[in-house]
Amino acid sequence: MMKLLSRFLFWITGWKLEGKFPDGVKKVVITAAPHTTNWDFVYARAAFYLLEVPLNFTIKKEFMVGPLGWMLKSMGAIPIDRSPKKPGEKRQSTVDAMAALFQSRDELAVMVTPEGTRKYVPEWKTGFYYTAVKGGVPIVLGFLDFKDKIAGIGPTIYPSGNVEEDIEKMKAFYRTKTGKYPELGVK
Repeated sequence: MMKLLSRFLFWITGWKLEGKFPDGVKKVVITAAPHTTNWDFVYARAAFYLLEVPLNFTIKKEFMVGPLGWMLKSMGAIPIDRSPKKPGEKRQSTVDAMAALFQSRDELAVMVTPEGTRKYVPEWKTGFYYTAVKGGVPIVLGFLDFKDKIAGIGPTIYPSGNVEEDIEKMKAFYRTKTGKYPELGVK
């Protein structure tokens, strides 16, 4: 049903798809950028339905209750519980919680927005990168280009451990893509 709705959305709005999910990759962090509007989630999620990517995204466990929780789960939401497991323990970091998800599953594709907000930020959040490193998984660059109305999958980055260099490679790719609000995109 979601694939049919996604196809209709792309048809009625004139969007196209580009790229394909890398063969043989079972676990991956997928970045979605540039992130400049709430519409990004709608088009990115639709694109991944059409590209048949078994996409997930993480969300606080508190949101996963009742009808909202059921709807979010059907869209690929995975609840994250960072609370201490034992009294006196520190809260688990988001990176550790997400890395544990990768270690506990045979297949997992998690979408994140590296900017961490819809506003322009000169420095990206790096949690997605360290999640990929700790989880031992590559980073696939998902994108939206509002100028050309193209959504898709770009290169795959295997983290080298040099976070600055790897993120600069990703930003270089995303600089060729235009967000709905270009002034908020990757510079």
